Parts: sequence; C-alpha cells; structure tokens
Amino acid sequence: MNQIKFYKNIFLVLPVLLLSGCEDFLSTEPDSTRATINTPAQVSQLLTTAYPQGGYVVFAESMSDNVEDKGRGEDDITNRASFLFQEVEATVEESDSPDMYWAECYRAISVANQALDIISKSDEPSRFTAQRGEALLARAYAHFMLVSYFSKFFDPQQANTDPGIPYVTEPETVVLKNYERKTVAYVYQMIEQDLLEGLPLISDGTYTVAKYHFNRAAANAFASRFYLVKRDYAKVLQYANEAFGGNSIADNLRPWNTTYAGLSPQELWNIYARANQNANLLLVETASTVGRYVAQYRYGMTYGKWLEISAAAGVINGSPRWSYPLYYQGDNNYFIPKLYEYFVRESVNADIGTAYVMLPIFTAEEVLFNRAEANAYLGNTAASLVDINLFVSKRVGNYDPSAHTVTSASMRRFFGTTNTRDGIINTILAFKRVEFVQEGMRWFDMQRYALPVTHQTVLGQAITVPATDPKRLLQIPQSATLAGIAQNPR
Repeated sequence: MNQIKFYKNIFLVLPVLLLSGCEDFLSTEPDSTRATINTPAQVSQLLTTAYPQGGYVVFAESMSDNVEDKGRGEDDITNRASFLFQEVEATVEESDSPDMYWAECYRAISVANQALDIISKSDEPSRFTAQRGEALLARAYAHFMLVSYFSKFFDPQQANTDPGIPYVTEPETVVLKNYERKTVAYVYQMIEQDLLEGLPLISDGTYTVAKYHFNRAAANAFASRFYLVKRDYAKVLQYANEAFGGNSIADNLRPWNTTYAGLSPQELWNIYARANQNANLLLVETASTVGRYVAQYRYGMTYGKWLEISAAAGVINGSPRWSYPLYYQGDNNYFIPKLYEYFVRESVNADIGTAYVMLPIFTAEEVLFNRAEANAYLGNTAASLVDINLFVSKRVGNYDPSAHTVTSASMRRFFGTTNTRDGIINTILAFKRVEFVQEGMRWFDMQRYALPVTHQTVLGQAITVPATDPKRLLQIPQSATLAGIAQNPR
C-alpha cells in the first residue's frame, strides 16, 4: 500500500502568465494575418494552435469506473452530469465541458486546414513538407478524438454504419455551412488516410520545442493508438517500435520509484507535464480547472476507490507497493500530483482570466502498453511479459528484479483464469488504470473492451450503463445543429 500524505497548501501559488508571442501573432484578424504567413517557420507557428485546447480529462474520468460519489465536494456541472450519464448542459465557454472540447477540436481542424491551404497555394510547396505532415496528423487526431467521444465507439467486427462526426478537410469560407456526419467507418477511413500520408513527412528538426508539435515519436504513438482501436495488432507493433527507433523505451518511462520518489507535490507538479520529461511525447496547452479541483470534485477518487485501482499490484510477485505518491486534501479527497494549473490574466491588471494545464496527450507509457497488448494478441507472450516487467521495474518501491516479477502463473492466479493471453490483457488494463488515473485515459479502454459501468450515488441509486447504452456517447452540441448536424439519441 502507498504511504498517504496530507497536503494542505495545494493551490496557494499559481503561476500567472500573460499572453504573448505566438498568441499575439495569431489573435489579430485571421484573414489579414494569415495572408502574411508564407514561410515554413510561420506555418509552424500557426500549427502550434492546431491542437484542441479544451480538456477531455474531467468528462472522460467522470464517466469511468475510477470515481465514486463522495456526497459532497466541488459541484462542477461536467463532473456531475458525466458521472450521472446525463447531458452536460455546459456552454462552449465553460472549461472542461464536452461543448468546449467539440468546439476546440473543430477550431484545431480549421487551423490545420488553413495551414494546408497556405501550403497548397505556395510557389514552393516542397519547402513545407514537415508542416504538411504536422497539419495532416493534427487534423487526423482531432477527428479521432471527436469520433471517439461523440459517436458509437469503433468496433472492427461491425460495419460501423452509425453516425460519425463531420470530417472537415477544407477551410471554412462561409459563415454558416451545412455538414454531414456520414458514418463512423467513413471517419476512420479519412483518419487513416491523413495519418498515413502525414506520418512519413514529420521531421523532428523543424521545431524549437518538438514536444509541442507532432514529432516522430508522438506521430507513431498516435498510429499505435489508432490501430489498437482497429485491432490491427501487426501495425500497432510496427508503430510502437518506430516511436523510439533504435532507442530503449526504458529510458523514456517516468522514474516514479527513483527520481520522482523524493519529490514534493510542488516539485512533481512542476515537472510532470514538462517538455524535458522523456515520457511526454506530445504536450498541449489546455483550458481546464482540473489542476485546481481534481481532488475536490464531488465525483472523484476516494481512498476506497484508490484501493480498488491500486490492487493491481497483487499480480506482481513479492508483495510490492506502488511508488505513486498518494495525497489527500480534506475528507476523502485523494490525488496524485500530475497536472498543475497556471493562470493567464486577460490583461496585466485584470483579476479574471483563464486557467490552463499542460496535458500530455501521448506518453511513452502508452506506447509500451500498446506494444505489450499487440504482442499478446500476436502470440508473443514472452515479449509482452518483458514490457510488463519493464513497467513494473519503474513503478514499485524498493524494486528487486529477482522478486518483483509478473509471470504467467501470477497473472492466472490473480485474475482466476487459465488463459495466459487473458491474464496478460487483464494485467495491461489494470496497470494502465493505475498509471493514468485522473488523466481520463481509462474511458478509452472501457470503450474498447465494452466494459459496463455502474455508478452508485450516496442516496443508493445505481446507474448502470452497459456497452450498448447510447448515454455513453457525448451529446452533439446544440449549436452544431445550426450546421445541420443531427444530435445523438439518448
């Protein structure tokens, strides 16, 4: 079991930043500003905003089995409605809401399309090869996230003819344009087309800070995630291996049981989402208050829920404990220091502004898990176990390689199965649940494996949402209906 520490002064000091640099360049009149964008460096600067700057963590985590009703706490509408599987009646201006995420994804897509349009009209489009690659990857990623949350989840064993989301490939030239949802299958086809066209064009040498853009590692990580959903395991393995080239993935995993082990909460917050951390492959500035309220949400991680999540350590021989530092603030408000808020004032003397976190949207750990899962389905049991044990070596306290091992026998015993592959898959899902707690990643696995969800309220109401329940789909924003986009049935 982890040592639990009380941390009172969580939010005493929030760094206050002022909009500058790229934001100033991009905040002027779009048509006039973008008419002056004609060099690769300027297109690269434009593409820093081709990523959704809205958060998915709150609604994704709140729908998952990582949270429970504490009975009291921060009453955030996205947190509450998502836990109860109700429509989130929060506007596009409200941080962390599905409506904001929808709008931010399409804003990012619009920027990517604008960049592609500039490149196509250039006298020398060959000068923009890397920028074209990034724009295609950014466009594919935003559509992938949209279809994952706002449509029925992709199932490679089905026709996937359910309504998708509009796949937008051209800059908007009219104030109000009608869009067609088409099908989930069509959206996946278009994502794959952009992904495969853009990935070979990515160049790490193009950017000052590559981790704020789709670099080679992040692009391959995205490909491994995409093909994991499609269950094309040979391609998952291919792209997971290419994410780090000939370098060892071990050097890129978070050092929770060494370097991180001696850090205070403030020190962890300061480095977790930094570009100098090898584990972070792609970082996106996200308008979100999750850094402020993650421990305080009414529907969040309690100590009992943490015991359930962290029980995955039981699959490891030697009775180890996880090295994740668990803290609490007040009654039953638990958290692991990860995402830290910084506040951007509207002006120098303003008292109002926007809260942001830097969000790692692709990490080395995800690539490792994707590779282990792919190898399990490809029958490469030994390779899967190597990756699983590599993860363990960075996560348990006082790690002893001769004692702290995951074996076929330990997995079968812990999960009560005679099937080694099932044991591996269950182990990977359980370890991912621990690793990405409070980051919103668990919901993807629950969707991929069609895991039912039951949320119990303090009043005794049980909300059970099976895999086929349409309430698992986020509702299309009401404002999108003005563009002819039909809402989801509930």
